[in-house]
Amino acid sequence: MANPIHPNRLRVLFVDDERSLQEFMRTELPRLGHDVVVCPNGTTALQAIAQQNFDFAILDIRMPDMTGIDVLQRLKQISPDTDAVMMTGYASEESMVQAMRLGACDYLRKPCKMSEIEAVLLRAADKKRLKSKAAALEARVQAAEGPSLLVGSSPAMQPVLRLIEQLGPTDARVLITGETGTGKEVVARSLFLNSRRADLPFVPVNCGTLNQNLAESELFGHKKGSHSTADRDRKGLFEVAHTGTLFLDELGDLDKNIQVKLLRFLESGEIRPLGATEAIYSDVRVIAATNKDLQKMIAEGNFREDLLYRLNMFHIHLPPLRDRKEDIPDLAVHLLALVSKRPLEMVVNLLTNEALEILLAYNWKGNIRELKNAMEYAWIVSGNQPITGQHLPMEVRARMASSSNYQTAPRLAEAPTVLSMPTNYSGGQSGMKTLADVEMEYILTIYAQNKFNKQSTANELGISLKTLYNKLHKYEEERRTMAG
Repeated sequence: MANPIHPNRLRVLFVDDERSLQEFMRTELPRLGHDVVVCPNGTTALQAIAQQNFDFAILDIRMPDMTGIDVLQRLKQISPDTDAVMMTGYASEESMVQAMRLGACDYLRKPCKMSEIEAVLLRAADKKRLKSKAAALEARVQAAEGPSLLVGSSPAMQPVLRLIEQLGPTDARVLITGETGTGKEVVARSLFLNSRRADLPFVPVNCGTLNQNLAESELFGHKKGSHSTADRDRKGLFEVAHTGTLFLDELGDLDKNIQVKLLRFLESGEIRPLGATEAIYSDVRVIAATNKDLQKMIAEGNFREDLLYRLNMFHIHLPPLRDRKEDIPDLAVHLLALVSKRPLEMVVNLLTNEALEILLAYNWKGNIRELKNAMEYAWIVSGNQPITGQHLPMEVRARMASSSNYQTAPRLAEAPTVLSMPTNYSGGQSGMKTLADVEMEYILTIYAQNKFNKQSTANELGISLKTLYNKLHKYEEERRTMAG
């Protein structure tokens, strides 16, 4: 387990050629809860800067080999976010102005009291904490724009809710499993929001979208020049998430070489950026999720068994939507409020009983994600009117399957009403099909061939998604008019 969080903990670089001050800082800064690297001159300071990142630097201006101003300038080139304070017994207005222009946040005259140093470090820690809270707030805002609320009280969800309540306040690692679209990230965010780290960063990582050539750099960071595209130092996501929570989604897609480095972090709490010679401590709670059978992957040699043991301290399995149909009415209303960007009380009466019956009868192979898409479609075509069965996507109405055959993918022939035009549809007085009829038949055919994926259909047809929605809506309106 990682060490406890120190709310004011900083990685501090102290550079001064006075031996007594060096020894003093080696003792006093750790006593205040900080990690410190002490350098006797500018040359060793530059080497330290090249090897690791610092939150704060205390730099003596006058040193034998180079000035603290030179060190500050190099520091700001490599790590612009690192704050620095200058310290000297030979202060001049010119050096003060130069230091401030280069980005120094304060200036101390020697001999200075430890209380003065402690004060500037507290201000730096407050600034860092505010940055973390701002990042956490931004993550919450982004979460509010997505399906971030865990909705459901069905019997199948009760074990999930109990585990979230028990595990949320702890630092325990949790592995979340379940089919695609069941809401694994929502559970991860719920664990985060119930934790003592809720005001600190939440950093989600989709392992399936990581560039395999740059995955190590993205996760663990790199030093300038460590590879061909490393034109400056970069913090990895483990360092960005320091003191917060890192969510590794699609864990089964993680490259085996990265699995080794992840295992090393879980064992030691340390990461080593590419090109760095020293490790960096990072206090991160790790939550992981996957829709794959990791035991099968272990048997096939594609996933490390020891890594699974490290991550699977506690296990939460999310049931598919077909096993928690009691939650569909509440989920549908919640998702409708989400896609319409309206308060819950404004949309709660928009779903008719007819629409709910269809939603309850359909076997949601795409789970909550598919339900969200259906509610977005219904919201668009209903025009802010009560949503009936006719406003739901054609595949939901045409492919209502019983619980006994949900695993069988329906064939196109099973949905003739989706693929064919109504017998009395348009055709003019002569009964001949119009150009509009032919166009709509073609659109519906392509729509079915793309497994009712609207974006793929629009791309293949060479039209915008909005245009496709409009054409499908027009077709529905005309079909309802003829049916009535």
